[in-house]
Amino acid sequence: MEISFEQEIELLKLGQGEVFHGEGILAITKALLQSGVAYIGGYQGAPVSHLLDVMVQAKDYVDQLGVHVEACSNEASAAAMLGASIHYPLRGAVTWKSIVGTNVAADALSNLSSPGVKGGALIVVGADFGEGASVIQERTHAFALKSTMLMIDPRPELSHMVDMVEHAFQLSEASNMPAIFELRIRACHMRGSFVCKNNISPKISTKALINEPAKFNYDKLAHPPVTFVHEKRKIEERIPAARKYIEDHALNELKDGRHLQLGLIVQGGLYNTLIKSLQLFGLADEFGETDIPTLILNVTSPLVPSQIAQFASGKEALIVIEEGTPEYIEQEISLILRRRGLDTVLHGKDFFSITGEMSTEQMTKGLIKVALKYLKDVCTEQASTWLSDLDKTKAFVAQMLPKPLPPRPPGFCIGCPERPVFSALKLAQEDIGPVHIAADIGCHAFGTFAPFSFGHSILGYGMSLASRAGISPMMQNRTLSIMGDGGFWHNGLLTGVQSALFNQDDAVLLIFKNGYTSATGTQDIWSTPSTLAKKEAIDKSASLVNTDQSIEKTLQGMGVQWLKVINTYEVALMKDTIKAALTSDFYGLKVIIAEGECQLERQRRIKPWISSLLKKGKRVVRVKYGVDEDVCTGDHACIRLSGCPTLTLKDNPDPLKVDPVATVIDGCVGCGLCGENAHVATLCPSFYRAEVIQNPTIVDRFMGSLRSSLIRLLQAH
Repeated sequence: MEISFEQEIELLKLGQGEVFHGEGILAITKALLQSGVAYIGGYQGAPVSHLLDVMVQAKDYVDQLGVHVEACSNEASAAAMLGASIHYPLRGAVTWKSIVGTNVAADALSNLSSPGVKGGALIVVGADFGEGASVIQERTHAFALKSTMLMIDPRPELSHMVDMVEHAFQLSEASNMPAIFELRIRACHMRGSFVCKNNISPKISTKALINEPAKFNYDKLAHPPVTFVHEKRKIEERIPAARKYIEDHALNELKDGRHLQLGLIVQGGLYNTLIKSLQLFGLADEFGETDIPTLILNVTSPLVPSQIAQFASGKEALIVIEEGTPEYIEQEISLILRRRGLDTVLHGKDFFSITGEMSTEQMTKGLIKVALKYLKDVCTEQASTWLSDLDKTKAFVAQMLPKPLPPRPPGFCIGCPERPVFSALKLAQEDIGPVHIAADIGCHAFGTFAPFSFGHSILGYGMSLASRAGISPMMQNRTLSIMGDGGFWHNGLLTGVQSALFNQDDAVLLIFKNGYTSATGTQDIWSTPSTLAKKEAIDKSASLVNTDQSIEKTLQGMGVQWLKVINTYEVALMKDTIKAALTSDFYGLKVIIAEGECQLERQRRIKPWISSLLKKGKRVVRVKYGVDEDVCTGDHACIRLSGCPTLTLKDNPDPLKVDPVATVIDGCVGCGLCGENAHVATLCPSFYRAEVIQNPTIVDRFMGSLRSSLIRLLQAH
């Protein structure tokens, strides 16, 4: 059983004149097919995972169109796919998460941008700013500038976003430049509608194959000495061609207004927020019309100097509103104004927040400064009152709380197979002392939060083993690197394992093998159990352990001699194995594979199966764990050791005791970690294991009655 996108796939099939209703990222996916894309690839990551997930499940349909879809091992391999568009008139699109993905893809992007593309090449990037962001908050804009790529930041309205996808391909082909299509998380998840067009089968496709490869052309290689020519073409041919297309097709939108002394220049993706803020000043309506002349930059790179200069002409000041730092757009506009001898005053980050998400609150604070300086006749009272009410609401909520809310960082799912490994690691360090731990990106990064608080660095997906290379020779004791199976295949195999073996490093690597790239939505990877193995596991109600040996065989083939595979729920064995790896006389790379199926995927398999059994009236046994409140000592060591959300506190039923007791609440999936920890750490014997039987047999009823009678007999004595 897996997440199904059947409804989304049906939306992709809509034809001419039919109306699409759905999320922004799915609208972009539909727009790719309407634009005649020939191949799609990428690497999952919020908020654009949906695009690739849906396309992978829509394989049967896109095969009919002749479109090739590939789930890539990392962003670099996705970016390299776009090489198909260098020689051939193939439209290609790849996708990944914001700056972290672009960093990984940087080498391929530079070598793609140098010769340029013949077919339209589009990179759909998910942007994520502010306190809720899940990654570092650098701007992908920098890559567009340094590598001379197009940067498209569409106004968040579904029909406009869809149109901009088609224009992005045409703009890419007109300028021979690859295009980055930036989508903020709000745009990806906003809902709306647009009138569809028919999907287009590409002229060259898996259904209409290329007879002969393109003739050898050294000019199309990113290799000296022709790279010097490429740089010249970027400036003399490609950027001018891009600017002409932008102007000819009015990609950047101009809104007129009555306050002619002022002009707003805003990234397209921020326009909805701008309108919402301007409404507080009475300067905009709900239809997006403003009283201040506004230039909406749906293409933020390259800018069109003549367009900027014309917009600035006759105005006292320009206000640039952009998200993130550095203020690339403001700097470029400043240069345009100075070179053209325009004395228009320019403002930007001096009025608006320098970092973080450009929320309605931050936008309004900046616009108040603008109004007080340049719009003396505009009343700012409503906007100020709105901000004041917002502050009062926050203060009221804080006052009503007896104390500030505790931090609520993300955590492991209930029954996550990775939690017992961190429990074992915590116990191991009690015996051998503290260890330098190189953490990594993935679900296991939650181990950096309480109650474990493990990890000294996170330097990139699959980079943990590589990141300890500089410190481990300086440490008296061995260091430990933590990596997931997703990170192993993404980057860790080469940057970590190969490097450690080549340099004969004395290192310890702990690989979490849960079968999926779980942190990004449980997408399949090379070591995901097969469909047959999943079916057999359902039939046996078993866990998918030891059903795939690709990681083990890969490590053995590379020459790893010290390799242990441990079931993650075996806390005692895991503890002893970690201690052995950190203290062994063996010098070299030591690898522990902690194997335990992702609990989310396990529940997705088992729940439908159990439901089907119950409907048939068949016997179903469910394991439930609990705490005997009369035995619980109230020291709560069990909670500090496991951190399970279903293991919590309740008031002590004994009126003579003050300390609350531990309790297992609804939601427990019966993983057994609490009992394992209690046994290994020699905690109080308060945990019990119970079996809940539904549709019991005659034997079950008889045994239940017998047990009840025996218990009553013992209680009487």
